[in-house]
Amino acid sequence: MCRVLAVANQKGGVSKTTTAEHLGIGLVNKGFKVFLIDGDAQGTLTSSLGWKNPDDINYTLASVMDRLMASEDIDAGQGILHHEEGVDLLPGNIDLSVTEANLISVMCRESILRSYVSMVRDRYDFIIIDCTPSLGMLTINALTSADSVIVPITAEYLPTRGLQQLLRTIGMVKKRTNKDLYIEGILIAMADMRTTFARDINAKVRGSYGKKVRIFETIVPRSVKIEEASAEGISIFRYEPKCKAALAYENLTKEVLYRHE
Repeated sequence: MCRVLAVANQKGGVSKTTTAEHLGIGLVNKGFKVFLIDGDAQGTLTSSLGWKNPDDINYTLASVMDRLMASEDIDAGQGILHHEEGVDLLPGNIDLSVTEANLISVMCRESILRSYVSMVRDRYDFIIIDCTPSLGMLTINALTSADSVIVPITAEYLPTRGLQQLLRTIGMVKKRTNKDLYIEGILIAMADMRTTFARDINAKVRGSYGKKVRIFETIVPRSVKIEEASAEGISIFRYEPKCKAALAYENLTKEVLYRHE
C-alpha cells in the first residue's frame, strides 16, 4: 500500500528539500519504489537531484496541475524524471508561481494535486512531496494529498515559534479537506548539538510537543557535505556514506519504516 508523505514547513532553510530527497533515496536503498514531487517554485529538489536548470524543463508539476485545472486529460507518466539512485521525480520550477495564483479561482482548488496523486500512487510504495516554504495553496494541496506530514525544524528560536502556526494549518486541513491526515513526526535538523542553545531548543520542543506529536529520535546534524553532494546532483549516501548526516538520514528512514510496519 502506497504511503504519501508531505514534507512541510512555512519557514525556508529548515532542510525540507534535503529531508525529502534523502528519505526518498533512503527508502529506495531499502528496496522500495519511491516517487518525489517537487512542489516548490524554486525547483530546489529538482536541482539538488542534478537537473540544474529546472526553469528550462518544459513539463513539470505546474504542467500537470494546469491541465487538471482546465479539466484536460493527462498522461500520468509524462514528465517523470528518473534519477540514477533509483527515485522518480516530477520536477518543479518557477511556473508553479503562476499555478498557485490560478488556484484561487478554481473549484475544489485544494484537491487538484490529490487528483494527480491518485493516478500514480498504485505505482509506488512511497510518494514524498517537497512543499514550498509557505502556507499557501500549493502547501494546502500537498497536505490534502498526503497521508501524513513530516515537519523539519532547526534548533533555533524563530522556527520553533512558526511551528505553532503550521500545526494549526495541519489541523485545519484535517478538519476540512483531509480527515485522515496525521503528523508523521517533527524532525530536528541542521543542529549543532555541541552547543547549549541547540540542546535547550531540542529539550523545549520535546517538552512542549512530545506528548501530542511524535518527535523523531533522529537529529540531523549541520553538514557541509550535504551541500557538496547537492552540487554534484547526488545524495549524501553516495557522496559520503559514512558521514554523520548520512547515518542520520539512514536512521530517519528506519524510523519512518518502523511506523509503517
